[in-house]
Amino acid sequence: MACGQGMCPGTKLDVMKPDVRIKRAYEPAAKADGYRVLVDRLWPRGIKREALAVDEWAKDVSPSNELRRRFHHDPERWSEFVKQYRSELASGEGKIALARLKKIVRTRTVTLVYAARDVEHNNAVALRIILTARSSGA
Repeated sequence: MACGQGMCPGTKLDVMKPDVRIKRAYEPAAKADGYRVLVDRLWPRGIKREALAVDEWAKDVSPSNELRRRFHHDPERWSEFVKQYRSELASGEGKIALARLKKIVRTRTVTLVYAARDVEHNNAVALRIILTARSSGA
């Protein structure tokens, strides 16, 4: 790959740009999804495990029940939600799970699977922001 396309052999830019996708749990799985991770604390309603076809259910990277209830997919609370979610992932089990997920993201395509109706304001969108931030080295 040419240097101008994201990789410069022998330089600090010689790393794969993270390919983190998001997809609703109610959309069919596809080979292009790569490693599929359910990032909700609760299993999506009405979906069998086989149909969801996730490689991992990462409850520890999902927002706490308290944060999830407080946010309640209100776009006016989005910025505060992302800030508090990032804070939750900075310690404890969340930190460990996030570091593990970052390692996976560095090596392959990852699709974050979620159940929320709001496709723009949900924990998968926030988690993708966190995973693909420039300082996301684990």
